[in-house]
Amino acid sequence: MSDASFMDGEPGPLAIRAEDEGDLRILSALVQDSVLPGAEIAHDTKARHLALLINRFRWEDASAAEREGRPYERVRALLVIRDVLRVLSDGIARDADTVLELLAIGWEPASDGAGRILLEFAGDGTIAVDVEAVNCDLRDVTRPYVANSGQRPHHPD
Repeated sequence: MSDASFMDGEPGPLAIRAEDEGDLRILSALVQDSVLPGAEIAHDTKARHLALLINRFRWEDASAAEREGRPYERVRALLVIRDVLRVLSDGIARDADTVLELLAIGWEPASDGAGRILLEFAGDGTIAVDVEAVNCDLRDVTRPYVANSGQRPHHPD
């Protein structure tokens, strides 16, 4: 029998929940620069949730990839917003041919914990999600894969 190695402790798939504005800021950082076809957005009015199947850049692994000289990675992840009252969109094509880039998740509070979650996309597209409370889940659903571009996303200052 051998001792455990550092590699045995590699992080597994990401699975986190956001329940307040601070949590949403963390979630926003983790999904920044995610890409998805417009058709990978589903609003289930009966279940009161909005789901996005995204290709998430693994920001939590980027520094290690640079240090180890290996490619950057992406992973398919499911972003689910629950307790949805209404969904509004502006500048978002929800077809299979349109590739969307999610830049940030914002929060506009209302009364009693309710408010609006803003999904902000490149090209000035926005999905506004009115919710009873912040209740979002982000879960990686595949193994990481090499980022097709081979580049770390960046934004001009």
